[in-house]
Amino acid sequence: MCERTPEKGPPISFRREAPPWLEEFCRTPEMQRLKDVGMNCGCEYTAFPRFRGLEPFSRYRHSVGTARIVWDFTGEAAQTIAALFHDIATPAFAHSVDFLRGDHLRQEATEEGTAKTIRNSREIMDLLSRIGLSADEVLDYHRYPIADNDAPRLSADRLEYSLGNMENYGFCSRQELQSYYDALIVSDNEDGVPELSFSDRDTALAFGMGALRCSGVYVSDEDRYAMQMLAELLGDSIQRGVLREEDLDTTEPRVIACLQRDQNSAADWERFRALSRMVTQASEAPQRLRRVIPAKKRVIDPLIAGKGRLSRLEARFAGELDAFLKKGQDHWICGL
Repeated sequence: MCERTPEKGPPISFRREAPPWLEEFCRTPEMQRLKDVGMNCGCEYTAFPRFRGLEPFSRYRHSVGTARIVWDFTGEAAQTIAALFHDIATPAFAHSVDFLRGDHLRQEATEEGTAKTIRNSREIMDLLSRIGLSADEVLDYHRYPIADNDAPRLSADRLEYSLGNMENYGFCSRQELQSYYDALIVSDNEDGVPELSFSDRDTALAFGMGALRCSGVYVSDEDRYAMQMLAELLGDSIQRGVLREEDLDTTEPRVIACLQRDQNSAADWERFRALSRMVTQASEAPQRLRRVIPAKKRVIDPLIAGKGRLSRLEARFAGELDAFLKKGQDHWICGL
């Protein structure tokens, strides 16, 4: 029930061949672990229609895709490897652990172990030395604006998971995704910083609307409820000694196996997996299962090279973006 089926390849064709050293970094145990850490933060284990039956989408595939995008647009090893390692310390169930640690509005706690993970890997450190790089050059992908930047700007990280989720949620075909990618260039943004930008307005609009649909999924009632309930399940299992904190730094199959060895945690896991619908009527929603769950809103306002932000040029996009950002999260929600 918990095994992942093989993943599809990336949803796009890249412009450059991958450098031979990239595969060596991908083969390290620290990167291979990410094949069993999903992008949907545990929601894919539930029976909610949006998430039931999703194709596997791992942090490994996302990380490699992000690195390939950075390599395509920069051709620089340090930036590429920093992008590859940006999720290397992500725990099992990813941002659900942010809910457990009280960081769900920032969702940055899962990055805290990046430097330690890299420096403690003799294999990674040897590979870096072999190509003439230091650990300091790859520990923080935030220093490279093509790899990462402040929302709502477009970076390789946001681009990769947006393209992957647009395909996985059935919002776009691979042909459409490729057309978005092919329209990207690097241009200076309003602050004079290089940013992934669209060469034409129509493609920027199509991508922007698709990314905004994904943003709605990331903070949907089903998503927020599933992440909160999984966080509570994990927290209770840690408190009762069924799990250790360090178990979260392994893989999802291993954590699930630990849960299933305990009668209470196994029952809680099965109840979590059975979640299939949200209820809005108080008569249907037991008080003990209601939650008020604020969550981080992830948005992208694409830059059109030489023209400006999409929201300043397209009233339709601006209106939908504004409505999304203003939508409240202060009401109780309940899933069954």
